[in-house]
Amino acid sequence: MTQPATPRGPLRVLICDDNDMLRAVLAEVVEAQPDLTLAGSAADADEAIQLAIARRPHVVVLDVRFPGGGPYTARQIVRAVPGVRILVFSAYGDQGARTEMAAVGIAGYLVKGGVSNAQLLAEVRALGAEALTSTTSGAEGNPA
Repeated sequence: MTQPATPRGPLRVLICDDNDMLRAVLAEVVEAQPDLTLAGSAADADEAIQLAIARRPHVVVLDVRFPGGGPYTARQIVRAVPGVRILVFSAYGDQGARTEMAAVGIAGYLVKGGVSNAQLLAEVRALGAEALTSTTSGAEGNPA
């Protein structure tokens, strides 16, 4: 039986950036939203992957130039957490960075300084809705 495509609670968001101040600000922005909850915040690839596996976020906000590798981190999280959506939030908007991240399965790409909090939150919510649809219509159960 398929479960409804709505969460039992808020969308879970994992913040992954090596800048402590940016992580704190993004965490505050997420926590201020009644429909979002902070699944954690990570400063490097190992921490991000461990948190993703343990907390099963719907959306991961990830920096491209992330310690341990943004593409590596994205690939490992996508493999470990079915249905998760990766939103790249980076200072680098060049085509090389976009292509590299697209190859590992990211769902969205925003350039820091080029978007408002409202735009970032709208993208998180849109990707969260995709994640919910993906996990309820695909293979269910069997977490890795």
